[in-house]
Amino acid sequence: QVQLVESGGGLVQAGGSLRLSCAASRRTFGSYAMGWFRQAPGKEREFVACITRSGGSTLYADSVKGRFTISRDNAKNTMYLQMNSLKPEDTATYYCAAGPQTTSRPTSYNYWGQGTQVIVSS
Repeated sequence: QVQLVESGGGLVQAGGSLRLSCAASRRTFGSYAMGWFRQAPGKEREFVACITRSGGSTLYADSVKGRFTISRDNAKNTMYLQMNSLKPEDTATYYCAAGPQTTSRPTSYNYWGQGTQVIVSS
C-alpha cells in the first residue's frame, strides 16, 4: 500500500503561481503511474494531469495545458504540479493519486492522498 500526502496549497491571486507536492511513503514510488485531480465545491472530481512511471511522458487536461506542469523525482518519492497563470476557476481541492496506468480515468488509480486546497482570488 502507498500513502500519499499533498502539500503546497494555499491562497493566491489570479495570475500567480503555486507548486504542489505529493510525497509517497514507499520506495516503490517509481513503479506507479501518478496523477493529479481536482474537485471544486459542488462539482465532480476532474482530471488535471498524469505522468508515467519514468516521468518521460505526461498528459494534461485542456483546461490547464500550457499553464501547469507535472513532474516527478523518483529518488525523492515525490511528484509535483507547478501551476502558473492561475485563474479563479482553478480553485479546488487538489488530489494526487497512484496506480498501474497513466490515464485520465480516476477509477484506474488505487491510492489517493487527502487533498490540498487551492484558492485563487480574482
